[in-house]
Parts: sequence; structure tokens; C-alpha cells
Amino acid sequence: MTVEKAPNVGPSAIEVAYERLGDPQAPPVLLVMGLAGQLINWPDGFCAELVDRGLHVIRFDNRDCGLSTHLHDAPEPDLAAALAGDASSASYTLSDMAADAVGLLDALGLDSAHVVGASMGAMIAQTIAIEHPGRIRSLTSMMSATGDPSVGQARPETMAAFAGPPPTTREEAIERSVTIFRLAGSPGFEFDEAALRERAGLTYDRDHDRTAVARQAVAVVASGDRTARLRSVGVPTLVIHGAEDAMCDVSGGRATAAAIPGAELVVIDGMGHDLPRALWPDLASRITTLAHHAEAASRPYDTPQPPPTR
Repeated sequence: MTVEKAPNVGPSAIEVAYERLGDPQAPPVLLVMGLAGQLINWPDGFCAELVDRGLHVIRFDNRDCGLSTHLHDAPEPDLAAALAGDASSASYTLSDMAADAVGLLDALGLDSAHVVGASMGAMIAQTIAIEHPGRIRSLTSMMSATGDPSVGQARPETMAAFAGPPPTTREEAIERSVTIFRLAGSPGFEFDEAALRERAGLTYDRDHDRTAVARQAVAVVASGDRTARLRSVGVPTLVIHGAEDAMCDVSGGRATAAAIPGAELVVIDGMGHDLPRALWPDLASRITTLAHHAEAASRPYDTPQPPPTR
């Protein structure tokens, strides 16, 4: 894996760590990961499935995550207050994170891309479609919601797994990840604990900023409900959600698809809040089909020529 860094990205002029995979001349797909999720949380094998289907993959670390800029000097985030209605501790919002993603496209010389988001990353992707419609060719929103607090909520037992102080060692971080994904993962598919432990360890090695995840969580809460604004989205859209998602109830996916005109909703039995290996080919095929249809629809038709004069 060759990770590069783009300096002075977007209005905030942050540094963004990213990786490009596949043919740079192929249609670009920007992968946006969720809360505390790093670019490596997009599995290599899943990315390879996209590349093999003719897409150029770009995955990156959001601000406050991985090897991208961390806002260490920002005010202390107060998630409890934000959930109670006081989001004054927010250092940024999803709009800022969407601007980061668009700024990365600028840095890479791309006028637009197919954008695929997972969880919070899908909220960022939705915000790109709302606020930067000219920069997105198609939208795939996975395991996410609209920001309406009445939909897409986590089960109490899943939230309980986050209780207590954040992990302070690599071993604790790995065990926390295993505990969470035993609850939030896909019950209909194999639980690949070895792969999860390896990825959790790599994630800790790249970044273990204990406050950053709270800053991102407050940003989500501070950004509010996107439902009304999602009705303006005009790009081809695919909404994918697991029927057994214990982190973000499937009602969040249903609400997202209902809000975006013409969106296709795919609910997958047995899928939870992760990307199980067995689903990589199907998910990649659906994303690729959407992207290629959008590419074809964007090409101007040949202008009919008048018949020759006699």
C-alpha cells in the first residue's frame, strides 16, 4: 500500500492521506469511511473488486483520523451536551468534512467522482451531493441515515459496548473492536475475527487519538437533519443497508432512499454494520453498475446530421 499526502486541502487547508488504486484513466470512485474509520477500513479485497470491474479507487483518511490532520488544539468535544441539544463544542461539521473530500478531488486534478460512503462516510457523501452537486457523478450511501433522530438509531446493547473509557493500549483497542463488531457485524455471514484483529491493530498503529472520535461524533450531531435537503439530490443514487444492522437501524437506509428522488434501495438479509467478505463481489458489482450507468448517461448523444442536399 502506497499512501500519499496532499497538503493544503480544501478551505481548511488540512493535510489528507490517501491512496489511489487501479487505472487513473478509469472512472474515479471516492471511498469515504465512517466514524474513526481509516482508509484501511475499506478492505483491500473489496477495493480490488472495484478495480477489477474497471473503476479507479481513491480511499483516504478523514480529518481527525489516520494519517490526515488531527485537530489537537480544538476545544474539548462534549458529545453528551450535543445529544442534549447543545452542539457549541463542535469544532467542525459534516459540511467541513465534505469540503475536505472535494478539496482532495481538486488536489488530484479530478473535476468529479463517483462517491461511495459508509456510515458517517455516507453522511459526508450525502453532504457532497447536496452542497457540491457538480463534483459528484453518482452516490452510493451504505449503512447510514439522514440525520433525522427518529431513524437509524443503534440498539442499546450496541451502544453499551462503547461505555467506559477509551482504550489506552493496542491490545485494549483490538479487544474493543472485536467486542463491538460481534454485536454490530453481519450475523448472516462469517465473522472473520483474524482479519478484524489485524485491521484493528493496524488502525491503532496509524492513529490512536482518543479525542478525535468524539470530535467527529459531535460533528455528526451538529450537522442536523438532511432529509429536506436530500430531496435536491439529482445524481443516480444507490442506498445499501443491512437488514440486521445493530449500529444504524435499517430505518435509516429506508429514510435515505425515500428522501432522494429516484434512489434505489437494496436491503441485504444477514448484513450488519460492516463489509463481510462474502458480499464484496455483490457490493462491488452494484456500485460499478451504478457508476457505469451514470457515465453512460452523462455522455452527450451524437448530434444527428441533416441529409445531404441534392
